[in-house]
Amino acid sequence: MPDEAALLALADRMLWITALVAAPILIASLVVGLVVGIIQAATSVNEQTLTFVPKLAVIAVVLVIFGASMMALVSDFLREVMAQIAGIGQ
Repeated sequence: MPDEAALLALADRMLWITALVAAPILIASLVVGLVVGIIQAATSVNEQTLTFVPKLAVIAVVLVIFGASMMALVSDFLREVMAQIAGIGQ
């Protein structure tokens, strides 16, 4: 029973870290898509590159700004998982 609880806690933490890592990219992409969509609706211009290029640029900026903290979250979680695996083997 304790192993199942530890596994569920690990899965819960994994999902939270996944959400924290993906959130800045998804939120920025959503905001840019909404703004570009409003502009396209107002001007009746329906060009595919008008939605793709700004999203790509904003995602690149978000990764430059938040990339280090995202990798820190993932690497800390990986260290914890590896430490738990090493503890099980002893």
